[in-house]
Amino acid sequence: MSAPLDAQLAFLAEADRLKTVLRASPLMDRSRRENSAEHSWHVALFALVLADEAPPGVNIDRVIRMLLIHDLVEIDTGDTPIHAQGASRHGSQALLDREKAAADRLFGLLPAAQAAELRALWDEFEAAETPDAVFAKSLDRVQPVLQNLGAGGGTWVDYGVTRDQLESRVGSKVMRGAPRVWAHLAGRLDRWFAGR
Repeated sequence: MSAPLDAQLAFLAEADRLKTVLRASPLMDRSRRENSAEHSWHVALFALVLADEAPPGVNIDRVIRMLLIHDLVEIDTGDTPIHAQGASRHGSQALLDREKAAADRLFGLLPAAQAAELRALWDEFEAAETPDAVFAKSLDRVQPVLQNLGAGGGTWVDYGVTRDQLESRVGSKVMRGAPRVWAHLAGRLDRWFAGR
């Protein structure tokens, strides 16, 4: 076997570990928590199905690629829920530093050119500045909302999330790339929070 193929297969074997990373979000049937690999697949499917919601110029193939790799770093860092508190909370510098180190390690398993390509795609997603990355980030925020609605509130109940918190932590991000999707969900969210 060639050295590049050895490296690619080693990376793919390591990526299998993402299946063991449990997220806070339950499945919609509430039978168990989803894992990060399931989340990555599901949100990539969101991009495929909701491609018509993307702003003009967004390349859905690139968005899907971003979403397939965006959480690989959780193999090393674990999942940090967006509503979590504490030193390693979502978006903290400590977590960002750990994620960058994980990206260095994981993408570094690949042959150099492919490692650079996927790392650049991951960095683009994290920066959320290009139209492709903004849309990808929006869908990454929408998926847990739909999961929590389907699971009777899911982690919102566990974390005591308010409608205002959801709007500021999630809605503002979704509005940047998928405003019609957020507007569509807003009524469902209002009804769920009003019924609490």
